[in-house]
Amino acid sequence: MKRLACAVITSAFLGACATAPGPAGDSDTPAANNGAPGSDRYSIHQDTAPEERRDISQLPEPVPKKEPPSRYGNPESYSVWGKTYQVLPKADGYVAEGKASWYGQKFHGHRTSSGESFDMYQFTAAHRSLPLPTYARVTNLDNGKSLVVRVNDRGPFHEDRIIDLSWAAAVRLGIEQSGTGRVRVEAISSQQQPSGPSSTVPTAVRAALESPPPSQADSKTRSANDQAARKPDTAANNSGDGLFLQAGAFQDRSSAKRLQQELINQLGVETRILNPNGDLFRVWIGPYESNQQRQQVRETVAGAGFDRPMPVSP
Repeated sequence: MKRLACAVITSAFLGACATAPGPAGDSDTPAANNGAPGSDRYSIHQDTAPEERRDISQLPEPVPKKEPPSRYGNPESYSVWGKTYQVLPKADGYVAEGKASWYGQKFHGHRTSSGESFDMYQFTAAHRSLPLPTYARVTNLDNGKSLVVRVNDRGPFHEDRIIDLSWAAAVRLGIEQSGTGRVRVEAISSQQQPSGPSSTVPTAVRAALESPPPSQADSKTRSANDQAARKPDTAANNSGDGLFLQAGAFQDRSSAKRLQQELINQLGVETRILNPNGDLFRVWIGPYESNQQRQQVRETVAGAGFDRPMPVSP
């Protein structure tokens, strides 16, 4: 099972996190203190599932509610092992797909980046850039299982992963045995309610069952928004030829524009926003003529503290 060791976040605001930059035993793990692997902070070296396997089948999902931002977990940026990460000012509209991992016994009871104690028996998670705390729906793309989690920690700092789940969340989503799984992460605003039916119900079916009949005003607004999303936009929808990187996908254009502007301001890269199917606003970087050129930009973007963009093609 691939597990993560705790990172030392070099920000006075974050303190120590429970999640990790790489599998336990990695040679690049810093031999530091304050909770780094090899220190005396943890009673065990290798992370595992809990010795006491509690039945979490009836454990309720967290109910999204408005909470004050963590005093310790939300600096504008922070550094882990020489790499700087940016914290989003708002979670609204955040949607991403990638690989999830989980953490458990080793970190149970230890302090998270938000200052709370990590409880592997609760539905929580760690994320590199979402504000703490944030409620998010995580959907296993391989089996359709879905779950609301409360993000209260930083990580994972393994570059090919986008979220680190508590042991309980991993069990509910069906990725405990494999160690990792393909997921979609969707931030939930405090006004949204978690889904009631079982997490085994596919997301699209659950949404249809639970959505109340729209009012006439809502229908008019939705119709106008749909028409706007479907309007041809040369700058946004015509990607042209070449190779691209997808830096993010959002439910609202304003969040996509914010990420686009940050990429332009910090890196000066060519970007565009695509909304080809009228669903998500996707921020693309490029185009590039070769995979080598695209990979170089991919490393530059990740090195600047953004989530590692995914290679895509029109």
